[in-house]
Amino acid sequence: MKEDQLFKDLKTKYDAIGQDVNTHLSGLLYSKPITYWDYIQPEALLNLQVQRTNLPDEMVFIMYHQINELLFKMILWEIDQIASHHDLKTAFFAERLDRISRYFDMLSSSFQIMGDGMEVEQYMKFRDTLTPASGFQSAQYRKIEFASTELINLIDVRFRDTIDRNTPFSHAFDHLYWQAAGKDHKTGKKSTLLQLFEDKYMDDFIVFMKTYNTSNLWTKFKSLPDDDQKDLKLRNAMRHYDHTVNVLWVMAHFNAAAKYLNSGNTEVEATGGSNWQKYMHPRYQKRIFFPDLWTEEELKNWGITNLEGHEVLR
Repeated sequence: MKEDQLFKDLKTKYDAIGQDVNTHLSGLLYSKPITYWDYIQPEALLNLQVQRTNLPDEMVFIMYHQINELLFKMILWEIDQIASHHDLKTAFFAERLDRISRYFDMLSSSFQIMGDGMEVEQYMKFRDTLTPASGFQSAQYRKIEFASTELINLIDVRFRDTIDRNTPFSHAFDHLYWQAAGKDHKTGKKSTLLQLFEDKYMDDFIVFMKTYNTSNLWTKFKSLPDDDQKDLKLRNAMRHYDHTVNVLWVMAHFNAAAKYLNSGNTEVEATGGSNWQKYMHPRYQKRIFFPDLWTEEELKNWGITNLEGHEVLR
């Protein structure tokens, strides 16, 4: 691009926001060149790992979960591109969905780091210092769920018949499937794990639930032209994402937890005190983002067999 045209384009850009292009160009005379460490901020990032014990494998545990949170942020970033798109086209939807699926593929395949990357003896010692914290309390993961599907699909299966679009969001929140990990629905009593989580995030969650109520991935998919919704490649991409998040990722987490928590002569609770087997295993809660894309037989066997028919319950 010629210099005079470049200056005209810059002037047009800054005129549009009421800024003097010459002032900005003058500032470039005094600015420092960007470096990798200024841009990526590795020093800040690498100083976020704070151990509670002197056990070396605790560092593996901390860093692995922090990497998960970074990937969760990438996933939410991509979902927002779909949710906020005012003229959504199928090609754009599919391309962003592929990105999201790749991130979750990475998450699902990475649990070997946890499953085989820590000594059981070390883990069983440092985990006691984490109570009542739990991976259950990942706010970003809950937001991914809210942004992926209609709220009814995240309601505890025992209460879905009592909740519809006229139900207040606060009531729906109290009946989300993961409430079963920390709430006695008969008495209404909540565990410390759940109470602390709600104190920190519930107001933010309610706003987020409202925001994505009609702009989640499932609703956006159903807004596409009928012929595009029938596209086999797109439908398989949706199914892949659904199965990866709600079966493969969950079962990878489940099996890693089982290796440690069932390593002794007796089973132990999760750090948050939840019944982790029934909370985590997909066959109990039927977490399914896109239910209409699955056959009755597949829905019936959700969390028991994978897409190829191989057993995933171990």
